[in-house]
Amino acid sequence: MRPAHRASGAASTAGFTLLELIVAIAIFSILVTLAVPTMRTWISNVKVRSTADALQNGLRLAQSEALRRSRQVVFSLTNSTAPQTSLTAITNGSNWSVNLVPLMTDGSDAATFIQSGVLGATSSSSVAVTGQAEICFNSTGRLVANANTGVAGGTCTLPTTTPPMFSYNVTLVGADHPLRVEVALGGQVHLCDPSQTLSSTNNYGC
Repeated sequence: MRPAHRASGAASTAGFTLLELIVAIAIFSILVTLAVPTMRTWISNVKVRSTADALQNGLRLAQSEALRRSRQVVFSLTNSTAPQTSLTAITNGSNWSVNLVPLMTDGSDAATFIQSGVLGATSSSSVAVTGQAEICFNSTGRLVANANTGVAGGTCTLPTTTPPMFSYNVTLVGADHPLRVEVALGGQVHLCDPSQTLSSTNNYGC
């Protein structure tokens, strides 16, 4: 009986050579370098959108409460961190608050707190909201002027633009997609993209 022949040569082993590993790491580094700016921009755009949504929700809450309670309601921008106890309205504020406008106009009544929300931190790197310190809705959901809102720091006026509306611009350094929340004289609240034009076929434009 003949002895079995052994396969000649050592079995080959699979794997990366040092050169292949260096090339793979170099390619990966290039791809990461290209992707990071895009990812940062996307994150910034998400922050802008979430802030615009929060602002829009606050405005719509104020309007719905005015309709539900058949009372004037004031929406305020503020930097107050506890608006339920200490509220001062301010243009371009980082938080919002919704309050019932006092029934008395002689200052003997205070605005009744309903709800508040956060728009962004006050640091320069945060999302910036620019717009009216106060907006008032009447019992039919329309904008109304009122110099006695019961909230310190501002008064409600009517828009003087054509068409008549107030605009809140939402921006962030590093984002390439700013947004705007518009409040029309009739009370309509509209979230839109200022880089686009509103039309019958594009309701996302401003």
